[in-house]
Amino acid sequence: MAHAPGALSTYLHGMDWFRKESGFTPAEQEVVLLVISRINDCHYCVAAHSMIAEKVSKVPPQALQAIREGTAIDDPKLRALADFVKEMVESRGNPSQASLQSFTGAGYSEPQALQVVLAIAIKTLSNYTNHLFDTPMELAFASYALPAVTK
Repeated sequence: MAHAPGALSTYLHGMDWFRKESGFTPAEQEVVLLVISRINDCHYCVAAHSMIAEKVSKVPPQALQAIREGTAIDDPKLRALADFVKEMVESRGNPSQASLQSFTGAGYSEPQALQVVLAIAIKTLSNYTNHLFDTPMELAFASYALPAVTK
């Protein structure tokens, strides 16, 4: 992204806003970012966010494993969040009303639904950049790489 200052600035400022103002806990933030990266098949970001989820944000181990494997999360609130993010990405921002109601019914707000849109925008910039240039895996994330990311 350093070769496209507008993309880099958008990513950095957007991520800063998401981290500070989304209203999501650090664990919920990683769920959002990891789900997006997994659906977008970004091997680099799946590994990086998996490491951050485990070591920094303390995402529950079952939830982290479920996202990585594409299975259901046991925790109902995190499951509602992950399901909403997944539907937002897969429907290109056109979720069902039932999905939005499940999200808000789990305790999330409509403004947080907009924060999911922000997260999708910034992670898409990152995911697509990594696809385009086949970003080499950093050693710190290598043990978290999936053999192949599948939807």
